[in-house]
Amino acid sequence: MTSPILHRAMWRWHFYAGLYVIPFLMMLAATGLIILWFTAIAPEYGDRLNLTAGDKTLTITEQTNAVQKAYPEAKIGKYIAPLSPQNPALFQLDAQSGSRMLALNPYTGEILRDVPKDGTWNEFATDIHGTLLVGDIGDRLIEAAAGLGILMVITGLFLWWPQKAFLPDFAAKGRAFWKSLHSAGGFWMSLVLVFFFISGLAWAGIWGGKMVQAWSTFPAEKWDNVPLSDATHASMNHGAEKQVPWALEQTLMPESKGLPDGTPVVLETVVALGRAIGFEGRFQVAAPADEKGVWTLSQDSMSYDSPDPTADRTVHVDQYTGQILASVGFADYSLPGKAMAVGIALHEGQMGWWNIALNALLCLGIFMLGATSVVMWWLRRPAGRVGVPLYPQSFRLPVILGIAALLLSAAFPVTGVAILAFALIDFLLPKRWKEAGAA
Repeated sequence: MTSPILHRAMWRWHFYAGLYVIPFLMMLAATGLIILWFTAIAPEYGDRLNLTAGDKTLTITEQTNAVQKAYPEAKIGKYIAPLSPQNPALFQLDAQSGSRMLALNPYTGEILRDVPKDGTWNEFATDIHGTLLVGDIGDRLIEAAAGLGILMVITGLFLWWPQKAFLPDFAAKGRAFWKSLHSAGGFWMSLVLVFFFISGLAWAGIWGGKMVQAWSTFPAEKWDNVPLSDATHASMNHGAEKQVPWALEQTLMPESKGLPDGTPVVLETVVALGRAIGFEGRFQVAAPADEKGVWTLSQDSMSYDSPDPTADRTVHVDQYTGQILASVGFADYSLPGKAMAVGIALHEGQMGWWNIALNALLCLGIFMLGATSVVMWWLRRPAGRVGVPLYPQSFRLPVILGIAALLLSAAFPVTGVAILAFALIDFLLPKRWKEAGAA
């Protein structure tokens, strides 16, 4: 039988964690649904526009000429091969006025869509999802919420265990019904939520960027005798959207070796090279950023090129000689890098319609958990009080809860700061506000 002291402590900390986490979870669920829509179903750049396949596609040079007629002064920054023969090719054009994305019919050269690269609804939702539009401060707040979310799941499962409610009790009335719905729904969502918290934390600035990602990055030293730039692969990301594989973001970029005599390497040549070395379907070719830059060919689930993260591949080509300078694929990633490649694909719904449906269901489930928690609190709250669950008299912190808090704080430093803040507030509260029966 569960100790009443431990039960009360778990309940109180479940309330504290939920008080902070639920608003963030609702925001993440709402923006997650928007991101799913604009990436997997209706991309704003026109990736999935349907067209009638012709007998023969225009050459890459002919396609390039077609898009540059619209913007003669712009430079081709990136080419993205069509998802299928029934979808357009994409071109990123970089001009002084900004970058634009053009969807082109590769059979006729007709421009089907022309939109600014930045300022899309997807980018806006992604920025809210990751930073609340306030940069590092928002990132840290969300990182704390993800870690406290794990504490919320642990304490929730502890409270669920005695009753083991696998299904809601639809015959129950009032608060008992809402409690059964919250308990059963929380159980089934718990493991999925922990996965989403962990995979989201790996993108966060402290636990992800400073700890896990830092020692899980692909080592550029594995590329033999290749000059390296001062820039990392993360420089290829633009705006809030992440397009570079997680395991490569902090890896240094290679540099082109020089300007020898010979035929200059052009986009047509690089695309042909990509096909020759095994890139099939949709893949991306990024132009060199400057005179020392390289052509970069990539195909990865992060950019929605493929539903298979184990097929991730990035190849760098000297812009003057056409020589392959460096190549890295899923097999070259560290174990955490492989886990994140698969984890991010699942997190972002990139592995097919089943993944999109599962993620959409999870987002709706988060709304349900948030709503039921508010209804339960409203029905339970004492008149004129906040309604935080009370401790028994002369309460002492259970050892198991203290150990769990210490382990979670050690694993996730930002979460540790949040736990410490709540613990300090809890300690400073008068006994009459936190102990049942206190005078």
